[in-house]
Amino acid sequence: MALTESAIRNAKAKPYKIDDERGLFLRVTPSGGKWWCLKYRYARKEKPLSLGV
Repeated sequence: MALTESAIRNAKAKPYKIDDERGLFLRVTPSGGKWWCLKYRYARKEKPLSLGV
């Protein structure tokens, strides 16, 4: 399910992540910080890649 702009703007309060599609997710911190990350696999291991704010 794709993320909506309103869901991203309203994301705060506790540390969690909001999943998008194909490994893309938004990591939210209690202070209001938001980081885009990508989950991928290399050599049979799952790894996160931070893409920026």
